[in-house]
Amino acid sequence: MTWLLDPLTHAFMVRALLVSALVGGVCGLLSCYMTLKGWALMGDAVSHAVMPGVVVAYALGLPFSLGAFVFGVGSVAAIGFVKQKSRIKEDTVIGLVFTGFFALGLVLVSKVRSNIDLTHILFGNVLGISSSDLQQTLLITALVVVLLLVFRRDLLLFCFDPTHARSIGINTGLLHYLLLSVLSLTAVAGLQTVGVILVVAMLVTPGATAYLLTDRFDRMTVLAVASSVLSSVIGVYVSYWSDSSTAGCIVLVQTGLFLLAFLLAPRYGILNAHRSQAS
Repeated sequence: MTWLLDPLTHAFMVRALLVSALVGGVCGLLSCYMTLKGWALMGDAVSHAVMPGVVVAYALGLPFSLGAFVFGVGSVAAIGFVKQKSRIKEDTVIGLVFTGFFALGLVLVSKVRSNIDLTHILFGNVLGISSSDLQQTLLITALVVVLLLVFRRDLLLFCFDPTHARSIGINTGLLHYLLLSVLSLTAVAGLQTVGVILVVAMLVTPGATAYLLTDRFDRMTVLAVASSVLSSVIGVYVSYWSDSSTAGCIVLVQTGLFLLAFLLAPRYGILNAHRSQAS
């Protein structure tokens, strides 16, 4: 009980647990669509591309979230433009764009006079989150959840079979950019928790874990959200008691849950698969 209750006596830990659970939940929900769509690299690109937006927003006196969102959407537009205007494959274009944006962020951090801590951008600072940042995270997560729930059926069909979605009259172009905008917003929210480097893990791992456990999308979303929230809470507790990186602990717990599903999943776990083949 001491292990559970002692951290709750500190206000910064209560905020950290709340923000981590919120961001974990929304990342878990979005990760299901990312897994079906095969957009792991796209999540990586957007999460890294928001870095120069944070620095530019600070230099102009604007909210960090605004700058990060603009650059996140800008990176997606750049990927689409280069892909359409050249013969380069999409995965190569994604690698070129997100490394370019990330390098721009590093240069801006080194040149712009500010009190921005590069470590906080890269790896998050959930233990030092302020009340205003908490309100911002609440707003972003609420908006993302509403958009995903309102368009859930169309997004599911778009991720699973875009050709069929287009044939029955669904505007797949709108859904494409809607999903990318939601991805950018989620990356902005994850920036506070685990930083730009590890947010991609929160956008991929929960969905991959749930994908091994069920074939039904509704159950997949529940499992992904539950595993992501649980990982976030446990990760914060472990980081408090071990005095280690909060972002690293959260992602390590998520990875541990994925490994358990990879080994022990009833239908797709490798151990049960070997047993079925042997029998």
